Amino acid sequence: MKNLTADELRDMYLKFFESKGHAIIPGASVIPENDPTVLFTTAGMHPLVPYLMGQMPHPAGTRLTDVQKCVRTGDIDEVGDSAHLTFFEMLGNWSLNDYFKREAISWSYEFLTEKLGFKPEQLNVTVFRGEGKEGEEGYIPADEEAVEIWKSLGLPDERIFRLPREDNWWGPAGTTGPCGPDTEMFIDTGKEKCGAECRPGCHCGKYIEIWNDVFMQYNKNEEGKFVPLGRHNVDTGMGVERTICMMSGAPTVYDTEIFAPIMAKIEELSAESQLSGEERLRAKRIVADHMRTATFILCDPKGGVKPGNIGANYVLRRLIRRAVRYARQLGIGPGFTVKLAEVICEKYRHVYPELGANLEQCRLDLEAEENRFNATLDKGEAMYRKVAEQLKLHGQSQISGKTAFKLYDTFGFPLEMTVEMATKDGLSVDKEGFDEANRKHQELSRTTSAGSFKAGLQDNSEVVTRMHTATHLLHAALHKVLGPTANQKGSNITAERLRFDFTWPEKMTDGQIKETEKLVNDWISQGIEVTKKTTTVEEAKNEGAMALFGSKYGDQVSLYSIGDVSKEICCGPHVSNTKELGSFKIVKEQSSSAGVRRIKAVIGNMG
Repeated sequence: MKNLTADELRDMYLKFFESKGHAIIPGASVIPENDPTVLFTTAGMHPLVPYLMGQMPHPAGTRLTDVQKCVRTGDIDEVGDSAHLTFFEMLGNWSLNDYFKREAISWSYEFLTEKLGFKPEQLNVTVFRGEGKEGEEGYIPADEEAVEIWKSLGLPDERIFRLPREDNWWGPAGTTGPCGPDTEMFIDTGKEKCGAECRPGCHCGKYIEIWNDVFMQYNKNEEGKFVPLGRHNVDTGMGVERTICMMSGAPTVYDTEIFAPIMAKIEELSAESQLSGEERLRAKRIVADHMRTATFILCDPKGGVKPGNIGANYVLRRLIRRAVRYARQLGIGPGFTVKLAEVICEKYRHVYPELGANLEQCRLDLEAEENRFNATLDKGEAMYRKVAEQLKLHGQSQISGKTAFKLYDTFGFPLEMTVEMATKDGLSVDKEGFDEANRKHQELSRTTSAGSFKAGLQDNSEVVTRMHTATHLLHAALHKVLGPTANQKGSNITAERLRFDFTWPEKMTDGQIKETEKLVNDWISQGIEVTKKTTTVEEAKNEGAMALFGSKYGDQVSLYSIGDVSKEICCGPHVSNTKELGSFKIVKEQSSSAGVRRIKAVIGNMG
């Protein structure tokens, strides 16, 4: 197999699928547009959902390929091992009701063996084995078509593993909707099997997953039956970091050229600490991963996510603060977040120009958050001192698990820090009580976040479509009331309200809010037609259209016009006439972050 850099892999992948008739499209923002179901873009298919669903044709055609930046924090506690990351790049190729299983599988095999140089005998695959009995509710036939295609390519039956739905099935995102089987490709590392049950998907390290082809061919209806869809899509994914790791022979993703400058900077900044061996290595990896993710979020061309206490803002804050905690354990002093961000931006700016363009604001955000958290940790140490003094005063020698967890959850003190300080003071810590408190907290967090991460499909319901169109009118109104510098920084839409972030240095006056609201309602009452056309970015800009997210557009874009009021490049859902919005009401105007204001608004019934 070949030893490629990440730059070489991206280029090779895109050119390969371009040679197969795919249009190369730019990856989307890591911050989803008008999708309340997820906090960040979690997969390559996420930005393409409207096209996969057939809601609209993609301007670039029915065969697409791209590299998508993704953020997933569901496994954040696993970061620090050999492979888990909170940010990664996903290579993908897509068929929008064009080719299907034979082409997708054949091209995957060709790319792995002929382009990347893996030996055919290294390849093992899994396929869907079927579920239930024919005629009964929930029955789905086995994917024998995929099996036969793999056999036709030379894979023997003993390297084709038929697995259940939990292993080889995608979707639906909710209780009903599009779904289908997948086939996953694994490379045999040559290690001995860990036991008789060892197979692809086992976590012993013998088999490493490298690619996944998803075949959307069914619709699960309200009766629980899986009915063949009228259209067939292909959705694939190959992780850049994991593939580079496997091809280079590196023991972990952190030992590849991708992380080399980041890990080197962390080592340079590190000093004597209480950590050694595996603990020290894990701490360095956590700092590297979390700072890479935080830097990409803060430098995203869409913007709008800053460290905070809710949703995506909280995830970002947690990443930065975890990095600070582990950096302190490594003996790294204040100011390291900015230094690492500079290294990360230098590593990636030639691929993602926004990391150069937005570095200065990223510096300011990181410095502010690091300073805030260091002050919080100092308060936590003061709290610990009070607890220790009270225990000694009353002749007690153990810090309760509940108190230890409060130090961790409120002040960012890891258990090891509390144990170390307690040991020096001749005290012990109830670790079992801490674990129990932590377990309860994690259960609550999972339950709370389940709604936020339950699906990757955008909500293009009627009310969300009306809300999205209203953001275009609101944006136009702000330009008239405040001026052309009041530009969109982000939006979030649910069925209950719209949230719109925009650049503005101060609180809007009551008069400005009323004038903005009146303009939007005037345009709604005029019944202005909403039109769409496919064009190029340059032509759209020549027509006076707003293109807010820099270079992240493809060659062909959708231009939505609302009469002479608004003209924006956009791929969201829209009504056909402003009268469909009913009415518009601003319910709150507040600060979102430094230099960014936030409006929350609702729309009324059509009448």
